Amino acid sequence: MSRVEMVNPQDTSGEKKDILGQIQKAFGVTPNMFKTIGNSTAALKMMWAGFGALGAGKIGTKLGEQIAVAVANENRCEYCLAAHTALGKGAGLSDETMAQAQAGKSSDPKTQAALTFAIKLVKERAHISQADVESLRKVGFTNDEIAEILAHVALNIFTNYTNVAFDVPVDFPKVQLR
Repeated sequence: MSRVEMVNPQDTSGEKKDILGQIQKAFGVTPNMFKTIGNSTAALKMMWAGFGALGAGKIGTKLGEQIAVAVANENRCEYCLAAHTALGKGAGLSDETMAQAQAGKSSDPKTQAALTFAIKLVKERAHISQADVESLRKVGFTNDEIAEILAHVALNIFTNYTNVAFDVPVDFPKVQLR
């Protein structure tokens, strides 16, 4: 049971109802995370807009989902780990690729660099060095892609904290934390 009441999308109105309707259309259901953060229209709007903006970004859905599971595992967020594992598989990533990403690993050097950077951002609370940024450039990431990787980490920290702090019930197939 969530530590805060989950909103019933049918009992809302205005902008909140519109956003929850978009989420319902995108997922086929309204995930519990959105029902929980939906107590605040501003927070719901921020979260949904973040997903929309990054979904249209340059690094692509697959890398975004790999970053999400690595960050979720690091932050011990069972909800986001389950949700982003399912979304990654839906984007065409294999069970093995998602399990590797959860552990911060990839056989692709560019993906590995992004995952290493993402995990370091979380562990070091963004206190990284120029060498950390250069490690991304060395494998071919541009400045805008590097900024996008950071944005994915920041959005996932927001969703991880939402789900962990409010103990949001997982409504995706569960995945074991490492």
